[in-house]
Amino acid sequence: MAKTVLVIDDDPTQRRLLQAAVEKAGFACRTAPDGEAGVALASDPRDGIDVVLLDLTMPGLSGMDTLERLASKRPDLPVIMLTATSGIDTIVQSMRRGAIDFIVKPANPERVVVSIRNALKMQSLSGEVKRLARKAEGGMAFDDMIAAAPPMRQVLRLAERAATSDIPVLILGESGVGKEVVARCIQGASGRAGKPFVTVNCGAIPENLVESILFGHEKGAFTGAVTKSLGKFVEADGGTLFLDEVGELPLDAQVKLLRALQEGEVDAVGSRRPTKVDVRIISATNRDLAQQVKEGTFREDLFYRLNVYPVDMPSLRERREDIPALVDHFITRFNASEGAKVTGAEDDTLKLLYSYDWPGNVRQLENAVFRAVVLCEGDMLRPQDFPQISGQMPDLASLPEAPAMPTATPAAPQDAPQMAPSSDGEGPIPIKDENGELRALQDIERDILQYAIEFYDGHMSEVSRRLGIGRSTLYRKVREYELEVRDERKAG
Repeated sequence: MAKTVLVIDDDPTQRRLLQAAVEKAGFACRTAPDGEAGVALASDPRDGIDVVLLDLTMPGLSGMDTLERLASKRPDLPVIMLTATSGIDTIVQSMRRGAIDFIVKPANPERVVVSIRNALKMQSLSGEVKRLARKAEGGMAFDDMIAAAPPMRQVLRLAERAATSDIPVLILGESGVGKEVVARCIQGASGRAGKPFVTVNCGAIPENLVESILFGHEKGAFTGAVTKSLGKFVEADGGTLFLDEVGELPLDAQVKLLRALQEGEVDAVGSRRPTKVDVRIISATNRDLAQQVKEGTFREDLFYRLNVYPVDMPSLRERREDIPALVDHFITRFNASEGAKVTGAEDDTLKLLYSYDWPGNVRQLENAVFRAVVLCEGDMLRPQDFPQISGQMPDLASLPEAPAMPTATPAAPQDAPQMAPSSDGEGPIPIKDENGELRALQDIERDILQYAIEFYDGHMSEVSRRLGIGRSTLYRKVREYELEVRDERKAG
């Protein structure tokens, strides 16, 4: 999707000239005649503003004051200053307040476009560095997930609830749907955020090394054990152990895994005494474990131990609404890692990608976009940049249109429950009781929380953000007030 540039300038002629230059370069453009209107447009990330061109000298709210407001509301939004003066003091002051570039009027259109592209590239690099840092530190959040499609909204709700406790989670789904991403977000939103997140691909461990890799071994415990190994359980102590493809474990390893889960301790190979561990278990599989239990290839007692809180991940073909946002996310990532300058995907490209079945799910889409970004010769991804897919599809004209890219945070549905205004006209949450006296603060707070949960369709990340309270505090109050959290769309 094309990036959107916001032009804030009180001169209508300058706004038209800048808009023409921006749109000619392939960007979408919105304009604002003053600082107040510009701040209102740019403040909400859901409005899709990616870069701001801001005039320094304006009546009312000045350019510097507008810059400060933007920096406080959206600190990651790149702002490019425009001014008729080029004094060093002015430039230094604007840079200190958060501007990333400074252009002297009259602005050369090519100079403006280069500055915009540099700003977007810098933003991509900064965002990718922060995402990788959160991943490395075990601090990924649910806001990092692209989950606007209805099936993913349900996954998000279940995962958010799982994050409030140490309950064992079993994530089910086809290969490539993003099970590990959900596991990392559960860890990042839990009390174990920042602690170790250790991944074990159970299907990739040689059968004779499973015990050693999971539980560790002492030096000299067997041929080739030249050093002591702690094992994955001990490495994950205090954090989370993610057992990917747990259905691939051999039966004898399943017995030892069950004991480790039940007793909270592991026996390293060759060790004389067990080691106590505090580990939260999240497992994942693309197999039908219940069927494996019937066939005798997976232990029933281990199945019940792991399958305490199942989360079913939809395939990409079941959440096609997320494809435009996923494509945009991958373009941003690969622009940063590969130094590319792709600004988005053409409508025909999105139509093609939306109509494909994606047997390899999100992983296949990611790799397809990676290849397309590397080979792209222009600013936009075209259908011919995806030859393996376009060659399997019918004529583009016969394909359905792809939906517009969903917003990062879903808006409340039209049929979201509304509370009737109070009789005294004080709003949907009355502050007085039937006798005209003020209600207790905790009663008002409970009503506000319940109203917010219903209004935002149980999307707790949005409730937390809108009310300005931490997610852990929100969940604590939900339990304290015994509030109802459910999917209103399905309830109807």
